Amino acid sequence: MLELKARKLTPAAFAAFGEVIDSRGSESFPINNGRTRRHHALAKVDIRDTTTPPLISVFVSQPVSLPLEVELLERHPLGSQAFVPLHEERFIVVVAPPGDAIDPREVRAFVTDCRQGVNYRAGTWHAIHSVLEREGEFLVVDRGGADNLDEREMRIRVVVP
Repeated sequence: MLELKARKLTPAAFAAFGEVIDSRGSESFPINNGRTRRHHALAKVDIRDTTTPPLISVFVSQPVSLPLEVELLERHPLGSQAFVPLHEERFIVVVAPPGDAIDPREVRAFVTDCRQGVNYRAGTWHAIHSVLEREGEFLVVDRGGADNLDEREMRIRVVVP
């Protein structure tokens, strides 16, 4: 079994897998007669074909026990997938680079700081959603379709310091 220690999620550490969605420290500009600040393009929606449109969904996830026992990784080869917490939920992110095979030496684990979201690049392997402490509600932007999901068995234990 592969054992990982979850690291703090940072844009630099996560860059190979996608983008960290976090308005803190990003550039913004006023809109709506100055009543709103827009933090523009924090992540890019990537759809690899034109037959299925992007979707906006809400996922409600139950908390996991620690250490986290992961049994499989999944990927969405035809589009990115973004998760944005709606109520400052912390969650664990387990990822591996795109490719047909998963190299255990390339698997990484991160833990968010309650305000960060993630956008997995198309094809990035990742664990299923793993929220900590309490039930979590997340805005999800992805490409639908039954043809956009691959799964691989992989036993991983994640420790959160």
